[in-house]
Amino acid sequence: MEITKSSLKRSGIMKANSVAINNIDEYIAGFPEQTRKLLEQLRATIKKAAPEAEEIISYQMPAYKYHGMLVYFAGYKNHIGFYPTGSGIQQFKRELSVYKGSKGAVQFPLDKALPLQLVSKMVAFRIKDNLEKEAIKAKKKNVSKVSN
Repeated sequence: MEITKSSLKRSGIMKANSVAINNIDEYIAGFPEQTRKLLEQLRATIKKAAPEAEEIISYQMPAYKYHGMLVYFAGYKNHIGFYPTGSGIQQFKRELSVYKGSKGAVQFPLDKALPLQLVSKMVAFRIKDNLEKEAIKAKKKNVSKVSN
């Protein structure tokens, strides 16, 4: 799923005239207690797997940046959406097959424990993926400088 403002409005994450969320604490505070607990568990797992990642709000959702965007997450009425980009979903396709999802997202039901070990592995994969992409870009840039 590509994350766009219109898709967020359709999904109910972002209302047409909603007040902007400024930080992840504010975002999580807007949910019922059980959902808040799960969102905090997910947040802590991501932070532990990517301690150098920057916490931000992007598209009105909690997100993490480290040499590019790593992952996003969002709370819903019946599930928590986790968005590790297409490469993260593809890499863990087999493990994620028990959940609803799409090519860039997975839904974790609120009535089941979060697969925190899997989330940790996905975040670690996304860090590696971002660093590899960055290295490829740097190499291309250096090759371009040499040929000029």
